[in-house]
Parts: sequence; C-alpha cells; structure tokens
Amino acid sequence: MFRLSDIRRELRPTLALALPIVVGQVSQMLIGLTDNFFIGRVGRAPLAAAAFTHGVFGIFYIVGIGLLLGAGVYAARDHGAGDEIGCAAWLRHGRALALAVGLSAFALLAVLSTQLPRLGQPPEVIAIVRPFFFLIAASFVPALVFQVQRQFAESLGRPWVPMLIILADVALNAVLNWILVFGHLGFPALGLIGSGWATLVARTAAVVALAAWLRLAPEFARVRAAPWTGWERARFAELLRLGGPASGMLLFEAGAFSAASLMMGWLGTVPLAAHQVALGFAALTFMCPLGLSIAVSLRISRARGEGRLEALRPIGFGALGAGLGLMLLFALLFATAGGIFTAAVTPDAEVATLAARLLLVAAVFQLFDGGQVISVGALRGLTDVRVPGVITFIAYWVIALPAGYGLAFHTPLGALGVWSGLALGLGCAAVLLVWRLHRLTRPGN
Repeated sequence: MFRLSDIRRELRPTLALALPIVVGQVSQMLIGLTDNFFIGRVGRAPLAAAAFTHGVFGIFYIVGIGLLLGAGVYAARDHGAGDEIGCAAWLRHGRALALAVGLSAFALLAVLSTQLPRLGQPPEVIAIVRPFFFLIAASFVPALVFQVQRQFAESLGRPWVPMLIILADVALNAVLNWILVFGHLGFPALGLIGSGWATLVARTAAVVALAAWLRLAPEFARVRAAPWTGWERARFAELLRLGGPASGMLLFEAGAFSAASLMMGWLGTVPLAAHQVALGFAALTFMCPLGLSIAVSLRISRARGEGRLEALRPIGFGALGAGLGLMLLFALLFATAGGIFTAAVTPDAEVATLAARLLLVAAVFQLFDGGQVISVGALRGLTDVRVPGVITFIAYWVIALPAGYGLAFHTPLGALGVWSGLALGLGCAAVLLVWRLHRLTRPGN
C-alpha cells in the first residue's frame, strides 16, 4: 500500500503539470467556437458547411493524436532516466511520424473533397464547402506537428509556454476571422473561405512559434546538443505499438458519441438539439480529467525512467482521487444549476428543459468518465494500451450503445435512455480500468 503523505508529495507536481495542459485543452475548443461565432453571422449554409467539415476533420484528428501519444510518453521516460539522446530522438521521430500521418490524412481528405456530393449533405452546403474543406484539411499537418512538439515540452516538465502559444493562437485565429470573413483592414470579405485561411495561418504560426522556442530556449540546450543517431525503425515501431491502440480507444469513444447523436436524431429534433447543448457542457468539464490524464501519463512514464517504481501507485491513485473529487463538484453543479446553464444557451424552453434533465444523467457519468480517462492515462504511462483498448471497445460498443438503444426505444426514458446507456458503459470501463491500474501497480508486481 501507500501512505497519504506519498499521495500528497506526488499529487502536487501532477497538478502543476496538469493545470496548463487543461487550459490548453480548453483553448483548443475555443478555436472551433470562434470559427462558428464568425461563420454563423454569414449564414446558415456556411455554418452548416463548417460544422460538417469540422466533424470530418475531428475524426481524422482523433486518430492522428492517438498515433502520436507515444512521443511524449517515451520522451518522459528517457528524461527521467537522464537519456537526453533518447529524448532528442523521440522528438525527431515524433515529428517525422506527425508529418507522415498529417500528409497522408491531407491526401485522403483532398480525395474525399471530390466526393462530397455522395455524402448526403444539403445542396446549398455542397455548393460552398469544398474550398473550406480543403483549407481545413491542409491545416491537419501543422496541427499534428504542434501536438508532438507540445507533448515533448510537457514531457520535460515545460507546459507553460505551449499553453501561452495556444492562447495566442486562439486570439490570432479570432483576429484573422474578423479580418478575412468580413473584409476588414482593406481585405476582401471572403466569408467561409476566409475562416478556412484564418485557421490554416493560425495553426501554422503556432507550430512555427513552438518550434522556435524548442530551438532557442536554454532549458532544451542539452537535448539540442544530443548527437544525431539516424532514423531508427525500432522507434517508429514503438510509437505505433503504443499509438495504434491509443488511437483506437479515442476512436471507439468518439464513434460511440457520434452513434449516440444519431440515435438522438431518430428520437426527433428536440432530443438532438438537447443532446448537443448538454454534451457541450459535459465536454467542457471533461477537459479537466483529460488534462490530468495527460499529466499522470507523463509523470508515471518519467518515474519509470527514474527507477522510482514505488511512486507509480501514489501518482496514479493520487490523480484519480483528485480527478474524482473535481468531477463530483461538477456533478453537483450540473444537478443543482443545470437548468440555468441550458436556458442561457438556448431560448427554446423545450430544448433547455430536456438538456437540463440530460445534465442530471451527466452528473453521474461525469464521475465514471473522469475515472476511466485518468486510469487510461496512467496505464498509458505504463505502456499498457492493448487491454485498456479491449475494455474501452466493450464498454462503449457492447454495453453502452446497445443499452442506450434499448432504454431509449423500448422504455419510456427516450433521450434519457441514450445517456443512461452511456453512463452504464462508462461505469463498467471505469471499474475495470481502475482495477487494472491497481493490479499493475501493486507492490511486487
């Protein structure tokens, strides 16, 4: 077992690392909200085109991010072991993999842009979406390279500058949207296409700024001084061995929530709208345990590199306890003030009322969602991804979605049934993943 003092000692640096990561994750969400804010003032068809494009982009982005998670995990491990050559190699190989994945995704999205009429979208959307779709696809490359560089900085305990760059990126994206969408400062009003250019330029500026900092900052001098060791097939294999299952887990979750949205659409317009409103609040609070998940992954990997195996359990369960405590506060907030939140988002009383009822269910599944994502992060730090991948698939696709469908369409619960099924699946995932973390970190294992 471990003592409370061990948890307190390890929790402080975990929270210090997690805070800027959480701010960065929330800021990433703000970029999409900023785009929608400006495009929505152009018209319904441009807003629908943007929503469709970002939905497709999001699926590719999730897979890409998962494939690249190993760069930060392995860099943290080697940093803990004092292996600066290894740290530098993981950054180089991570960047190369990001370029390969990004360019491949761009090529696929470019081909897909020629087949958009086959995807069943409204004619007015198809008529205007392709140039915007192509620009957002092009921004995939800098977005992935930025994530690798960001994870590398975080793995060495330097998360604040990447966070500030992300905040500056949000501001730059907003300014460029204002200029290019509406035609200010002598530029032509480009509407939807202007927003695409704004996103591409902002993401490119962010990756260049972060690369310049890694190149010039004195805290990375030892890593920069590490000699070139050439390209190593084994490192790429390690990245994919960890990243493949990790991207699968992210895809299972994203696919499950997309399927849940589809079921809400079967129930009607009001349930679908309420689902989107409630999910927006749940996604925002989810950024906190997600940030903790990333932080605990890096800290566990670094502790392994340092040979501090006795610290793995306090790090993992300390973060788990802090995350569950925070999600309990959010759950109480949803349960007591959900109606106030939803009414502030939509003037439609029927949608707001149903969304508030969904937040009551979210108050429960927030706890499970926080527990499962933090446990997944801790296990990823242990490079344990295959069994968690199986658990995640079963939880979402064998338990959550069938249960949600049955409760929604074969009981009076309706929309509440879909979310109740998600809560059931998340609960099963949380229990099994916490048990696995306990099993892999117990003394003598």
